[in-house]
Amino acid sequence: MRVAVDEAIPYAQAAFAAAGEIRLFSGRSIRPEDLSDVDALVVRSVTRVDARLLARSAVRFVGTATIGMDHLDLDYLGARGIRYANAAGGNANSVAEYVISALLATAARRGWRLAAKSLAVIGAGRIGTLVAGKAAALGMSVLLCDPPLRESTGDRRYGLLDDVLGADVLTLHVPLTAEGPYPTRHMVDRQLLRRLSGRQFLINSARGAVVCGPDLKVALRERWIEGAILDVWEGEPGIDQDLLQLVDLGTPHIAGYSQDGKAQGTAMILDELCRFFGITAAWDGRCIYAPAQHVSPEPGMAGEGAVRSVVLQTYDIRRDDAGLRAVTGMPASAAGEHFDRLRDRYPLRPEFRHFVVEAPAGSGLAPVYQALGFQVADPAQTAAGLREA
Repeated sequence: MRVAVDEAIPYAQAAFAAAGEIRLFSGRSIRPEDLSDVDALVVRSVTRVDARLLARSAVRFVGTATIGMDHLDLDYLGARGIRYANAAGGNANSVAEYVISALLATAARRGWRLAAKSLAVIGAGRIGTLVAGKAAALGMSVLLCDPPLRESTGDRRYGLLDDVLGADVLTLHVPLTAEGPYPTRHMVDRQLLRRLSGRQFLINSARGAVVCGPDLKVALRERWIEGAILDVWEGEPGIDQDLLQLVDLGTPHIAGYSQDGKAQGTAMILDELCRFFGITAAWDGRCIYAPAQHVSPEPGMAGEGAVRSVVLQTYDIRRDDAGLRAVTGMPASAAGEHFDRLRDRYPLRPEFRHFVVEAPAGSGLAPVYQALGFQVADPAQTAAGLREA
């Protein structure tokens, strides 16, 4: 069996090697002729999979190592009898940790106290649920918005969009859809932004086109809202550099780029491929993780500041923001290449669970760190270890 795999998918060679012959390709430049004798195709969101790409191919299985599937022509794949799969939930925790780092970094910059802020989680699936739990651990008042989930479950905890528009921060975790009763393409447009106020803030780590970029640019320039954080952009990799200059934090579509998220995504697609073709190809991804690292709040930090100190030591979103801002002034083609290079060569970050926090005794923060996903050292054991050392 021949498997074509995007060369930028982490751990792909090791994971798919037992499944057959591996052919690596560039996600943005793969051609139909590259797939003439390929049985399975594994892609990222940068590759549009449709009739143009597959019409003359032998592909029977398409897997995308992403949550979203808006880059797959599902009608075409279904009509051709081509099995498809995604990695739904694989990088959910990574995205949730991205949002927490973003909130804490922005709170420091803006002088907020997060415990005094409310957060609207728009889209209460796997990612949104994790974001809600971690934000609540920071003391934020959390509102959930998910009309389809409200309809399917009857659970009125999941509000309508109108129910949550008063929140201080709105974070988007919805799929990109253009049809149905709740389309999300340009869900955040001029009309919605005009309903917000200068004290409100927007975070988008879902899909770029959920937010109308030109309308957001006007909203930020005219101060209809306080600010925004964007990890996803319309027209990637050719992002709007003027919009980048207006947001508080801008990153190159890497919210889900943790070691854990990427390994889980790859493993999920491998499992689906094996199930479809009836083969066995085990891969143990635990070997990729380094031993747990110990981290402590900076001296003199307490409360939210101590939590921020720990989080930004383990994942400092500001470094990713600085890397993307290097596109400033570049011609469009060079800026697009830079955006792709940041993604393709991204140093995958370990998730919070790979860190042990040594919280000072009596700080009362151990439950907060644990709710965010960290391990917490036993203060008595830590003190004993220090005495022995």
